[in-house]
Amino acid sequence: VQPDMYPGNCWAFKGSQGYLVVRLSMKIYPTAFTLEHIPKTLSPTGNITSAPRNFAVYGLEEEYQEEGKLLGEYVYDQDGEPLQMFPVMGKNEEAFQIVELRIFSNWGHAEYTCLYRFRVHGKPAE
Repeated sequence: VQPDMYPGNCWAFKGSQGYLVVRLSMKIYPTAFTLEHIPKTLSPTGNITSAPRNFAVYGLEEEYQEEGKLLGEYVYDQDGEPLQMFPVMGKNEEAFQIVELRIFSNWGHAEYTCLYRFRVHGKPAE
């Protein structure tokens, strides 16, 4: 969520489920998302169990909309690169200014889940 990759300098939420709603500077046609977590080598414990595991991304028409358009369901690989890119699944022809990241589980941390960086990629809507 911010460009700081020091262990612990993340946006943390209690438990393994949570969500983040982001308002973009303009309406875009989303093409991909990137999620970033610190690598295991930077973790003081040698593991990244607080990293998100199963998550989905939705496009919203308005901030308080309960169910947006599903743009994809993904798994962040704790053994992969710290920065992972996930393409929009299926065909999307809608532009959105508001995107929701919904975390369903983490890699086993009982107390909290940590988000370091989440980015939305796409083409500006005319």
